[in-house]
Amino acid sequence: MEMKYCMQCGTLLHVKQHATEGPVPYCDTCAAFRYPVFNTAVSMIVMDESRSRVILIRQYGRPHYVLVAGYVDRGEDAEDAVSREVREELGLTVDTLRFNRSRYYAPTNTLMLNYTVTVRENDPHPNWEVDGWRWFSVEEARENIKPGSLAAAFLKGYFDGYYEFPTYGGEDTR
Repeated sequence: MEMKYCMQCGTLLHVKQHATEGPVPYCDTCAAFRYPVFNTAVSMIVMDESRSRVILIRQYGRPHYVLVAGYVDRGEDAEDAVSREVREELGLTVDTLRFNRSRYYAPTNTLMLNYTVTVRENDPHPNWEVDGWRWFSVEEARENIKPGSLAAAFLKGYFDGYYEFPTYGGEDTR
């Protein structure tokens, strides 16, 4: 998503050549370059200690299973957001975490950072955001995650060792 207006004063931006950065949106009113602004979120492949099972969740009245995910709060490190979101949404404590891959998600102007985490507990206590959850074997998780979604691309990419990301045509690919 390209910025069209200055986030400080609302003036229509135009592209101006920056000496070292190349073409960058510029505000004549503020006399300042304006660099892209986007959301940052984390998504997690939540596994048990043996790494033989993956927990997937359903949310917001949707019928499909997805990964646990949430936005990074202002001033928060991504790794802290991972632990917070797993704790908030599932009531589980992250034992280990590993960064996997990032992907820009255009429909919500969000940079999604994907991690794999392990938890010791087997009995989640979800909050109001989670309509349902289930532990799946790795193969079952691959079969039950929302087809064509960014979540499916992260999950399958992690287990396959290569990532095939969906293209966006306005559909909800989370």
